[in-house]
Amino acid sequence: MPEFIRDIQLAERVLHGFGFTFFLMPEKNERILIIDDDGFIRMALAEAVGSWGYETKAAENVSSAMKAFEEFEPSIALIDVELPDGSGIDLLAKFKDINPELVAIIVTGNVDVEHTVAALRAGAHDFIGKPVRLEELEVTLRNAVETRKLRREIKAARRERSASLSFDEIIGESSAMVKAKELARRVADSDVNSILLQGETGTGKDLFARAIHFASDRAKAPYLAINCAALPATLIESELFGYEKGAFTDAKQRKEGLFEQAHGGTIFLDEIGEMELPLQAKLLRVLENGLFRRVGGLKDIKLDARIIAASNQDLKRAGEDGRFRSDLYFRLSVIQVDIPPLRERGDDVMLLTNFYIDRVNIKRKQKPLKGLTLAVEQIFRTYDWKGNVRELRNVIERASILEDGEYVTTTHLPHDMLGEFAPAETARSGIMLPAAGVTLDEVEAELARQAVERTSGNLTQAAKLLGISRDQLRYKLRKAGLYDAVSDKEPAVAKS
Repeated sequence: MPEFIRDIQLAERVLHGFGFTFFLMPEKNERILIIDDDGFIRMALAEAVGSWGYETKAAENVSSAMKAFEEFEPSIALIDVELPDGSGIDLLAKFKDINPELVAIIVTGNVDVEHTVAALRAGAHDFIGKPVRLEELEVTLRNAVETRKLRREIKAARRERSASLSFDEIIGESSAMVKAKELARRVADSDVNSILLQGETGTGKDLFARAIHFASDRAKAPYLAINCAALPATLIESELFGYEKGAFTDAKQRKEGLFEQAHGGTIFLDEIGEMELPLQAKLLRVLENGLFRRVGGLKDIKLDARIIAASNQDLKRAGEDGRFRSDLYFRLSVIQVDIPPLRERGDDVMLLTNFYIDRVNIKRKQKPLKGLTLAVEQIFRTYDWKGNVRELRNVIERASILEDGEYVTTTHLPHDMLGEFAPAETARSGIMLPAAGVTLDEVEAELARQAVERTSGNLTQAAKLLGISRDQLRYKLRKAGLYDAVSDKEPAVAKS
């Protein structure tokens, strides 16, 4: 008879002596440390759990358990409460200090309230009473494995989310943008509870707010946002403060507001300049006192959340004009981060362009976009970008849908980006003289590149489109660095 079967039968006989029902479990690939002072129980549990596919190790007391824990590095521990040289609950607390991810299951013959509370405070996942029932042990271990799996997935998701919302994901290398990000990083590490972000629409204030939250010690707590321009004042108040049952006609039950839901985290008040003056006064009191009440409530509740406010207006000037409370402005702007408009960010325009081209290429049905034509690049560099990054993103998305070729041309740019040039004129040439000017060599290189692209690399046809000979075209391509003269291969169209 195979040794594996003999082992199972031995475990079955032993466990039946304790009233167990024996059956097999699928392999789990988890390490389980079994701690019990009764040698017979240790052997029985080790045989049964090991036959299910788990890797096991047993210990008889606190000292041997600590040694086994350090050497074996278990993911799950079955711990007896009463051990010869100490308490299993105290041992659990030591385990948790070393490995907070450990899933601990208390095994005891005396499950009472005192032991239960103490074990839960120490971090126990579940209890099993003696004598152990195999069915209960199977369910408990399965739940323990699922708990570990979920914890790992949640932890990984949090890491991924945090990384995707970090300052490193905010694209920009211009001096103005670097300065803004550096100030925001320093604010994130501080204990300042109110921050003001100011910048034109589309500059990325929401990205800064998220990055500040996830770079702070509040990152594990909620991040909640509300757009003050999208809701009426009464609804904003109930969303922020919450309300008690019966506070108004539709208040059929109590509701927690964002001030409560974001406990320990961050609240982002977008477009705060649109908030009505009476509500501004209530918000000021909350920031000054650190206390608030639900609508219709009588009890003060302590606020524990960082407030990040944002506006595309100059709130200081709005305060001078009476459109915004100056005292609230000064309370919010303990630290003020000014986010620069895109037109003041120099080459960041092209960094963002390449980023959005890569992003739209993921879903693009035609050939992937390779970049911009020379004319379009010049337009992008000199355009005012009143909608900032949001407008740039929309232009790229529009082009990805309408363009048939591999480069963004002037043909499908929005009309207001083409300035004084008529659409027909622009479409005829595909070239538009930018405000900053352009050299004739650059124009020739761009036209040669487009001709080669349109004819799929046929130099003879491309030369006909330009009204020059094939040799002249080859010369111009070599001059522009677009032709491999050594191998005499077809020209390579470079990303502009």
